[in-house]
Amino acid sequence: MSISNGYPLATQQELSTFLAGVERRAFKQAVFAVRNDHAALDIVQDAMIKLTVKYAEKPREEWPMLFQTILQNTIRDYHRRQKIRSFWTPLFSSFTPSHEENESDLLETLAGEDGTNFGGNPSDQLEKSQQVALIEEAVANLPARQREAFLLRYWEEMDVAETAAIMGCSEGSVKTHCFRATETLAAVLKKKGVEP
Repeated sequence: MSISNGYPLATQQELSTFLAGVERRAFKQAVFAVRNDHAALDIVQDAMIKLTVKYAEKPREEWPMLFQTILQNTIRDYHRRQKIRSFWTPLFSSFTPSHEENESDLLETLAGEDGTNFGGNPSDQLEKSQQVALIEEAVANLPARQREAFLLRYWEEMDVAETAAIMGCSEGSVKTHCFRATETLAAVLKKKGVEP
């Protein structure tokens, strides 16, 4: 058994288990940030690959914070690329002929819908799924930094210092972002009739 910084090195199986455990929540975070399932999946896969390639040798206790840092940086990189692409695409498209072909596949679209089952009777399931949809929409509509701080603190259960390190800001900024996010979410949900 190898030792690194006083911690035993993790096995490939432990890394796989860790990644399987964070995959679903990381995907939701990415979807909230980029509002595109395919792009979110690519972002999560990129983040997982980066963790595996660069940090597999780190102690497993460090993986949650490392992964969150990588994930948030990958999301920021995506937004930077989109900004550049939105500038150049109209320019390049003026030089190419337009094609009005619809290449979307209805089956692929339907397969992406979440069939979450909440248990209980159908009316309870419907009510809960509607509440989840309202909450997800409200989180997705938060300003990017507020959403990032909120998800890291309350979803990933990072402490203020870890969140500040991941976001590259002060602990005071994290607290401000979280306060504003929770205020906004509470107001939006109350308006929609969802009481905490």
